[in-house]
Amino acid sequence: MDNLHHIVVVGGGAGGLELVTSLGNRLGRKKRARITLVDSGLTHVWKPLLHEVASGSLDANANEINYRAHARKHHYEFQLGRMTGLDRQTKHLVIAPFHDEDGTEVVPERRIAYDTLVMAVGSTANDFGTPGAQDHCLFLDSLKQARRFHNLMLNAFLRKNHEALQGGQHTLHINIIGAGATGVELAAELRLASRELPVYGMNHLQASDVSITVIEAADRILPALPGRLSAAATRELERQSVKVLTGQPVNEIRTESVVMKDGTELPSEMTIWAAGIKAPGFLTALEGLETNRSNQLVVEQTLQTTADPDIYAFGDCAACPQPDSELTVPPRAQAAHQQADALFKTLCNRLEGKPAIPFVYNDHGSLINFSRYTTVGNLMGNLSGRSMYIEGRVARLFYVSLYRMHQVALHGFLRTGIIWLMDRISRAMHPRLKLH
Repeated sequence: MDNLHHIVVVGGGAGGLELVTSLGNRLGRKKRARITLVDSGLTHVWKPLLHEVASGSLDANANEINYRAHARKHHYEFQLGRMTGLDRQTKHLVIAPFHDEDGTEVVPERRIAYDTLVMAVGSTANDFGTPGAQDHCLFLDSLKQARRFHNLMLNAFLRKNHEALQGGQHTLHINIIGAGATGVELAAELRLASRELPVYGMNHLQASDVSITVIEAADRILPALPGRLSAAATRELERQSVKVLTGQPVNEIRTESVVMKDGTELPSEMTIWAAGIKAPGFLTALEGLETNRSNQLVVEQTLQTTADPDIYAFGDCAACPQPDSELTVPPRAQAAHQQADALFKTLCNRLEGKPAIPFVYNDHGSLINFSRYTTVGNLMGNLSGRSMYIEGRVARLFYVSLYRMHQVALHGFLRTGIIWLMDRISRAMHPRLKLH
């Protein structure tokens, strides 16, 4: 194994895990290359589902993938740890020491040699330096944060239910800063939770007692998507009694309030930041690699970094140019999926001395899911030849298929079919909302 070409992928998100799965099945199984995945967590949950984990609509325990078990089935290795440094001269990456919950060092700092390095570390929330955001906001960048959000939400509902029983003031104010896809979909999931929890014992608290507000600095929600889709999403949020504030930049986050730029102060027991993303900050300190203002690694169209042809980057952490456009590839799940496919072909070609595959992004449209209420979206590009607006059950079917496509990439069609059947059985046997 030591003599094999060693491909190290850092980051087990949607794109990274799909890439190592394909590489392991093609190259690792036939001992043509050694494949290693490095991630700071033990399990994977598709990031677009984290808002459902946070609200309790999705049980993460039933949907997470253990990296070690998956690695064994798909012929790659897994290293637990957080990358902190890079030595390009000796071609080693540095992994920070791993500590247990008590702070005891379990594994010391390590150095992992590579022949080809792929960075797929995703993105984190960008609070743009807003005062109080780091101290008083909740974020949904990781499974750990989503689980913490869920516990805090249940406790907030329980507290307000008790206050209602005592006859006191019991309105729960929830403010979501940022009306991109995550913010809008989270608002719908929280409205569902406010209607479901009274069914399971919190019957002194009504859905009308939970005030949910989505705040967007731009003049409309979903500003990156077509206007028709934005308008439909606004109507649906208002139909679900979610307040929509647009053209309202946030100036400061306080313990129990949100202060707008015009001085208006909104009460807020729970404040969620979903307004922007940036790549992890440690990328800017990697030896000699070019980054942009959003901390993204600047890459060529082949996904190779501009400073080192042996280092690739893709997904949210990479700024990839596109032909005939001044814009880079948008940080979206479908882009990471397409890049993983292209990079798989490139790395296979690399071992055979063949040229890299230039990546060209195909926008297939956007879908916004409003929990169990409805789904709206537009299809475009290769799917329809032109932009086509869809909503309702048809849109919901397309939305669900995105996750199933991710599962097929990781497990294959047969295993995904079994997982789908198990999901159906689980929904029939368990509460509609995770209650712990």
